[in-house]
Amino acid sequence: MKVLAWHFCKVNSEGEPILRNGLLAERSMGTEIYRGEVSMCESGLHASENILDALRYAPGHYLRRVECYGEIVLGDDKLVCRHRKVLAEANMEQLLHEFACRCAERALRASNVTDTRCLSAIEAKRAWLRGDIGRRELAAARNAALAAARNAALAAARNATLDAARYATLDAALDAAWYAALDAARNAALDAAWYAAWAAAWDTAWDTALDTAWDTAWDTERQWQAEELERMFWEIAKGERK
Repeated sequence: MKVLAWHFCKVNSEGEPILRNGLLAERSMGTEIYRGEVSMCESGLHASENILDALRYAPGHYLRRVECYGEIVLGDDKLVCRHRKVLAEANMEQLLHEFACRCAERALRASNVTDTRCLSAIEAKRAWLRGDIGRRELAAARNAALAAARNAALAAARNATLDAARYATLDAALDAAWYAALDAARNAALDAAWYAAWAAAWDTAWDTALDTAWDTAWDTERQWQAEELERMFWEIAKGERK
């Protein structure tokens, strides 16, 4: 049996991908082989079929598309195998930051947020990526977005007629904007995407009491996120984007 999956690595001081044990990771078309006992979460070569699950377990921002085969143990959100062949690879540090911004923008639109401090946090993140501002200015923009979230919470507390689901949508969107402005690529992407999915789901729950509608909205947003992140990966892996 062969399974296509995703696997993130850390990078060393030379920018080369390394495994959790500190050894250099295989590059494109190379194969890693584990010769000991294959056991989930304990030993063997791990990966995830869903790119968002791989992001959740990522120790760093170097992403590889892999083919797993030989002895394989499948879990809910990851697998462990004996052979892991690298089919394609990309350093996703910059694109994980951009992915976080895109997720946050979708969340803000879903909740109709127009507070300029939230939008400015995303703009600041992109300015930081271009090298136009430093970490201090980025942190200031992020903290301003947090202040916007606190103000929204106080306004909601004063407004007893505000629907709980509507407030939950707003709160999740503001969180997405705050996390998108983090300076750590993996954390920004992981958390902004998570809260963007919450915002999308609560936005639907505001209009319907059906749990299935909430689940469908969540799944739809997460599907968009997975497809968008995969698309961004292949732009780098195929040399279509620098």
